[in-house]
Amino acid sequence: IDPSLVGNERRILVSELSGRSNLVAVATKHNIEDDRDLMDKILSEVVRLENQGYQFENAGASFDLLIKKVAGTFEPHFQPIKYRIVAGDRNSAANTVFAEAIIKLQVGETLWFDAAEGHGPVNALDSALRKALLDTYPCLADMRLVDYKVRVVDSGAGTAASIRVNIESSDKDESWGTIGVSENIIEASWRALVDSVEYKLHKENQSLGGVTSQAEATA
Repeated sequence: IDPSLVGNERRILVSELSGRSNLVAVATKHNIEDDRDLMDKILSEVVRLENQGYQFENAGASFDLLIKKVAGTFEPHFQPIKYRIVAGDRNSAANTVFAEAIIKLQVGETLWFDAAEGHGPVNALDSALRKALLDTYPCLADMRLVDYKVRVVDSGAGTAASIRVNIESSDKDESWGTIGVSENIIEASWRALVDSVEYKLHKENQSLGGVTSQAEATA
């Protein structure tokens, strides 16, 4: 029985994408399965990233964005410029240590600065990122970070170990996974967070026929 006929999707592990047939199964929804040159480019990029420590099995949203980027159809909803983390603000009464994230990003021609506190740097970054974008993209209000996993990736002798961060996010409709890899745990987390928000906005853009921002909705 075709899983799609009963409301299920067959899950293809990206680590199994050694053959074109499996890659076609993943890429069908992008309508690019007949483009052999593009399929080769996607597979090559997957291999390149996996050599850096990426694994896409639990990061389908990041893989979805990867296909768009290689295909040239990815249009970012915002441009991250910089972020800064201030950690160690202790609430002695509650025995809690807070972190503050300060971020700068660009949406269209507008620069946005925002800050937020959180229970640790990742929670602070997540809050600051969505806070900065919420006025432009109200659909982010129902988005939540629900799981966060960190793993050290052995890069071999003589090189610094990389950190792999997997993030699971959800909204009222579904959950999705993203990944970030860097020698710095904060940077790896930031990359996974940015992918998570971008996936949410692309998903909303498709479901609303190209309208994701408040300005577009009221135009």
